[in-house]
Amino acid sequence: MTCDATSRRVTMLAITLTLSAYCFLIMAIIVALIYYKRIVRAKYEYEEVKETFNDIIISFSRELKSATESLQIMTSKVNFISAKSEEALRKIAILEGRINNITERASEPNGLKDLAARLSDIEKATRDVVASHETLVNRLSSLEKKVQTLFEPSEPGVEAVLPIKREKVFEQLTKTELAVLEMLAAEGPKTSSEIKERIKLSREHTARLMKKLYEKGYLERDSGKIPFRYSIKKELESLLKKEDSVNSM
Repeated sequence: MTCDATSRRVTMLAITLTLSAYCFLIMAIIVALIYYKRIVRAKYEYEEVKETFNDIIISFSRELKSATESLQIMTSKVNFISAKSEEALRKIAILEGRINNITERASEPNGLKDLAARLSDIEKATRDVVASHETLVNRLSSLEKKVQTLFEPSEPGVEAVLPIKREKVFEQLTKTELAVLEMLAAEGPKTSSEIKERIKLSREHTARLMKKLYEKGYLERDSGKIPFRYSIKKELESLLKKEDSVNSM
């Protein structure tokens, strides 16, 4: 009986110790988890603080860079204004010297006479320049009138004083270019795409051809809309139509 009681006590003690050990183990695990969560949370907060601090540093760096650039711009402007001021002061000094020179000459006995003579010469030269300009303008006007009369169509039954020959006007054109002019004279304004379909050339070739005719003065271009519309000039159109009517007769 005594042995059984002793064995029971030992067994109970062992069970108690085992349960205590399990309890301590569970408590240790719980404490470890709590500390782990705190460590993770502290690390997360540290990362947030670090990112915030980095953002503050970046923002401060940007503001500092912007302030530095503004300061450099202001410095360059100040230097530019200073240089301009120095240049203006030099010009003022030069003008003051010239004014003093003129004043000294004017104070001399013959200074006023010399100055008046120079002013008279300048006035005379100015009148000559104005007269030459008016003469040149009149000559240009007369030349423009002569050119306009050359290109104006003559009245029915009356030949022009200097008749314009079709061969003289269009002798430097190719057959394709002449065909384009005749088409525009007969059908009116067209775009490069419309002309391309008629003459069976590439878009680039047609564009170069129309540009050439426009730059040589054969065509007029309506730049108000895109794509541009090309039309033949009135005097050339009348010349083509007149030649066609003569050929039909």
